[in-house]
Amino acid sequence: MAESSINDSFSSHPHLDLTEIVVVRHGETAWNAQGLIQGQADIESNEAGRMQAAAVAKRLSREPKISAVYSSDAQRTLETAQIIASTCGGLEVFKDFDLRERHVGELQGLVYHGLEKTNPIGYKALKSEDENQKIPGGGESIVQLFERCKSALLRIGRNHKGERVVVVSHGASIHTLHKWACPNERSTHIHNTSISVFHLYGEDKWTLKIWGDVSHLNQNGFLQSGFGGNKTSA
Repeated sequence: MAESSINDSFSSHPHLDLTEIVVVRHGETAWNAQGLIQGQADIESNEAGRMQAAAVAKRLSREPKISAVYSSDAQRTLETAQIIASTCGGLEVFKDFDLRERHVGELQGLVYHGLEKTNPIGYKALKSEDENQKIPGGGESIVQLFERCKSALLRIGRNHKGERVVVVSHGASIHTLHKWACPNERSTHIHNTSISVFHLYGEDKWTLKIWGDVSHLNQNGFLQSGFGGNKTSA
């Protein structure tokens, strides 16, 4: 997808009732690269993740003005958000706890590959089609994750009518937003520092304009596979 499409998506909707929210997944971490389930573990970006963050920041700095940058409170999201904010005019980064990754309970820190053998009960809960199924050890259900992520995006959208903002969050959290905007479509893999663009109209009307765009990474030659990024990997 061409980068110009994001410019076009905002310029074609100049009315003040619209908020454009550019949602970015954090840069890669060592746990991503090793295939470990992160959940809400506070893991910092690795060198590849910082390079990815610099690439997405450079791209966003060439696009329409960003009014604010929001992030979950995890190191990996804050690092990505701070690089974006600095590159796009020295903006402040606002923390929002509701943008955190899914709480995965006792699965946090485990290797995803082979999980069905090492923790079959937890694996079954993680893969369950029942969206009210919680993960053992205090983990969240998909419904719980969806409700808090939705509340964060609604709150941000209402505070920035007629503006363009960046939100840096996590793979599973971003997938819940896709479910909200496109309830009848299955979302695809969301790479580290990929860009997805949502438009919020009125109080709670959402449309998805762009999903998982990584053209900035392809152009720089360091697109990473990024373990995780869907509702089962957290």
